[in-house]
Amino acid sequence: MKNISSLENIHTIGKFGNYENKNDNEILKIKEVKNIFICQIFKYKNSTLDINKLKIDNLNFPEDLKCNFNLSTRILWMGPNNYLIISEKLELMKDILSIFEEKDFAVTDLSHSRTVIEIEGEESKEVIKKGCPLDINNLKEGDCANSIFHGITITIDFMSNNPKKIRILALRSFGSSLYHSITDACLEYGYKSI
Repeated sequence: MKNISSLENIHTIGKFGNYENKNDNEILKIKEVKNIFICQIFKYKNSTLDINKLKIDNLNFPEDLKCNFNLSTRILWMGPNNYLIISEKLELMKDILSIFEEKDFAVTDLSHSRTVIEIEGEESKEVIKKGCPLDINNLKEGDCANSIFHGITITIDFMSNNPKKIRILALRSFGSSLYHSITDACLEYGYKSI
């Protein structure tokens, strides 16, 4: 069986918008992040386990509204006792299921149910501001938040301050609308689809 991206026939490679007479480092870069593992872990209310003593890919669970990460895996705080794991390690589910028992945790593989779009460049926060009511001015690397973008529920992961890099996750069924909303917001600054 072949995995088909939600943006398979939508994401077009090239330069668009106000990119003329600008260097590549002056325009935004947009890409769809594919072939990653995404999993939600929720700790049941009646569980007595201390989640702070558990690790995934040598990472502790983050504080509220934060993200802990290494080169291949990111753990995002989604709410009390609720976490999103995003990893390039596609086999990570085996490790997670060996650590997190069914009686204490709900573990759900969301890998094929999300569209993930990455925006890189100095104006990346400005793009988000065009469709998101969240005040993101003070958010930085290692922060995450849930909000909306033009009415689409999203998760925002602030990946890097230098270069500014933001990942946006949404339900797969909204992938096309989200992609068009984001690329439309990027036109003013010019962007390169990679």
